[in-house]
Amino acid sequence: MKIGILCYPTFGGSGVVATELGKSLSEKGNIVHFISYAQPARLNLISDNLFYHEVSVKNYPLFDFPPYETSLTSKLVEIVKFERLDLIHVHYAIPHASAAILAKEILKTMGINIPVITTLHGTDITLVGKDPSCKPVINHSINLSDRVSAVSQSLKDDTEKTFDITNKIDVIPNFIDLKKYTSVKKNNYRSKFCDQGDKLLIHTSNFRKVKRIQDVINVFCKIRKKKRCKLIMIGDGPERANIESLTRTLCSLNDVIFIGKVPDVENVLFQADLFLLPSEKESFGLSALEAMASSVPVVSSNAGGLPELIENAKSGYICKIGDVEDMSKKSLDILDDKNLKIFKENALKSAKNYDIEKILPEYIKMYKGVLK
Repeated sequence: MKIGILCYPTFGGSGVVATELGKSLSEKGNIVHFISYAQPARLNLISDNLFYHEVSVKNYPLFDFPPYETSLTSKLVEIVKFERLDLIHVHYAIPHASAAILAKEILKTMGINIPVITTLHGTDITLVGKDPSCKPVINHSINLSDRVSAVSQSLKDDTEKTFDITNKIDVIPNFIDLKKYTSVKKNNYRSKFCDQGDKLLIHTSNFRKVKRIQDVINVFCKIRKKKRCKLIMIGDGPERANIESLTRTLCSLNDVIFIGKVPDVENVLFQADLFLLPSEKESFGLSALEAMASSVPVVSSNAGGLPELIENAKSGYICKIGDVEDMSKKSLDILDDKNLKIFKENALKSAKNYDIEKILPEYIKMYKGVLK
């Protein structure tokens, strides 16, 4: 198959999943064309079956903002025509689904019928999708897609509550390439940052308010009073400066290290002891799955799809949003030496259910369905 994939090129969950999906499809002999305004962060064009097409946007004086969606639509029409794509798979509803639906209509006038599959990832529904300026467009794009998938049952339910959906939505969860996480041999961060006997805690996010990163610091400080430990904060975003200031006030920057965005998160997760994810919204929790694939148990909030991913009291604990006391208590329970080993084993066992080799066939089945 010749497949066009539209995604954001960032380190965020939707871009990561789209990129890893495209890479795996190419390894199965499919030809995959990525279309975005920049090369996806995890895309390495070493395969003969992988291609990247940049969407360039001209900023005319007439427009206050560059018309990206228009440029994306035109680029899609061009790529479908000249690369003879079989289907388009868009990740994240805005603006990818709406651009793909418009491109589909334009191509019809040229005698070309191109199926469009839309995968919903989270904030395109729960945050952006609720904005009145976006809601009618997203609703229209979902209903006119040939197939639609959501990354969790929770997100599917939110979509059907928020919009007037007439289309069927399939649930296909996010995934990881398990081999990438289980083959790591060394964590340089742990060896440099932790003293002997320290437990290592990790948090990964885009440092937005919905991630409740202040709860991460508050939980860590409570744990630190009772157990020797260090915290690595992975990622960057608008709340980072505030959180660093909070850390100086409550803890010590000797115990918390901010390392920014890293392309090889599996090397930081290796041999870590606990992952904290107290988000207010989390449609699936890809960062939690990455931790579990590294045999790291998770203490999280009960937001969105997290209860579907984490087995409570087995691969981690699920707590109420904002319940710092309970998160601290449950974290200490996991970090107890008599419990930690079994929690680590269960985390990896749960992650195996989301290996790409198990999830990829679901996407291929969907592709073949629309091509019929």
